[in-house]
Amino acid sequence: MTDERQHRIPTILAFSLLPLSGFATDIYIPSLPSMGMALHISNVQVQLTLTLFLISYGVSQLFIGSVLDSFGRFKLGLIALLVFAIASLVIAVSHNIYLICLMRIIHGITVAIIVVAKRAYFVDVYEGDRLKHYLSMFTIIWSAGPIVAPFIGGYLEHLFGWQSNFYFLAVLSAGIGLLDWLYSRETLKKPVAFHLRTIADIYANMIGTASFTLGIAMLGLAYTMVMVYNMTGPFIIEHQLKLTPVIAGYCSLLLGIAWMCGGFIGRATIKRPFFRKLVFNLSLQILFAVTMIGSLFFVSNLFTLLLFAFLIHACAGFTYNNYFTYCLSKFPQYAGISGGMTGGVVYILVSIISYGIVSVLPPKDEGHLSYSYLILGLLSALVMIAVFLTNRKQTSTLRTA
Repeated sequence: MTDERQHRIPTILAFSLLPLSGFATDIYIPSLPSMGMALHISNVQVQLTLTLFLISYGVSQLFIGSVLDSFGRFKLGLIALLVFAIASLVIAVSHNIYLICLMRIIHGITVAIIVVAKRAYFVDVYEGDRLKHYLSMFTIIWSAGPIVAPFIGGYLEHLFGWQSNFYFLAVLSAGIGLLDWLYSRETLKKPVAFHLRTIADIYANMIGTASFTLGIAMLGLAYTMVMVYNMTGPFIIEHQLKLTPVIAGYCSLLLGIAWMCGGFIGRATIKRPFFRKLVFNLSLQILFAVTMIGSLFFVSNLFTLLLFAFLIHACAGFTYNNYFTYCLSKFPQYAGISGGMTGGVVYILVSIISYGIVSVLPPKDEGHLSYSYLILGLLSALVMIAVFLTNRKQTSTLRTA
């Protein structure tokens, strides 16, 4: 009981930092069109600030896990929070897109350190059913970012301009960093020796585990559905439909709730047959995308956009919740590395696929968004077929043995 009390505040603080990656991307989504006009840059250039964050966040996670498993989580996490706050202030006062892009790369690196450290905290402190309980809550807690951030960002943009989003990020990270410094401590019990050969072998073992790598692919495709909307939705709402950034913020808020609903359903069905429920979920997702395309022949407005996007994002949240819990609990002895590998590869996939899709299908109208959803659904179906074949092969091998 004493041990539980001792970890209560640090656990709350760890949960409060899990949505930071969502805040760093989603809070200024309603401001993307205004930001582009204020800086006199194109839509693609302003979308690049999102892509650079995703790439740096993803690549950093690939390596930062091994550093955290060797040198600890606490001090590195605090330093990262401080640097993140400073980078946010630099963006807020800058009008140079190249400097902003550089600061967004720094954002990605520091958020990777913070989030991977806090994921590893739970594996350090908890075990058994308690650990599974907390891991299954990760995507639900994380979805607070996509839900709350654009809602706040829409109002900040409307009242104070796009720079206020980054002032908010600076204050938020500095405040939580102060509380973390006061209440949290190092939780790493057995540091892993920082030997490049040993670390490389661990990475090779993880990558060679087919179920783990396929799970990461499913995570990447699921989150890309959200990111594609983030990169196109505000332009459709503000340019095509002629609505305000506040409305764009409300729309992102609604779709964040959809993602959270999918996470809750995933958590509620955690004991159901894994493969069967995911095939059913993916079938629904593809059906919704096809129906969305078909509806364009009859009607296209904000209501239809949000209706189908809500259903598709809920399915994506369900997929993400199930596979995220699985991937993070796959290698508990290397919590930092497995968490970093999972998050890193996911965000690299998301950055490449989402930027590729919006380049081919730019943020023109609901039609382009619906085709993007269908492409991602079909790619997910291919990965699920690979999952099925891998599972069948493993079962056959076990029976033969």
